[in-house]
Amino acid sequence: MFIPVGACRLNLQEGWWRIFCKAALAGRCFGDRDHITHATEVATAQLNASARPWIWGRPAPPTRRLRRRYVYIL
Repeated sequence: MFIPVGACRLNLQEGWWRIFCKAALAGRCFGDRDHITHATEVATAQLNASARPWIWGRPAPPTRRLRRRYVYIL
């Protein structure tokens, strides 16, 4: 199976593009280029204001505390 050299970068771009399309382009009609540019700038500013680090995969399960603690006395 062939895996492209920049596959990891492409995966990051696909996730970003999905989020960006929902924020800037979904459900809108644009009259000209300037409207698209304005929507892009506004969406980018909003996404940057609430930016957090991208976390890959599933978060670690919480650690369980033992219900009973047994003490053995010899």
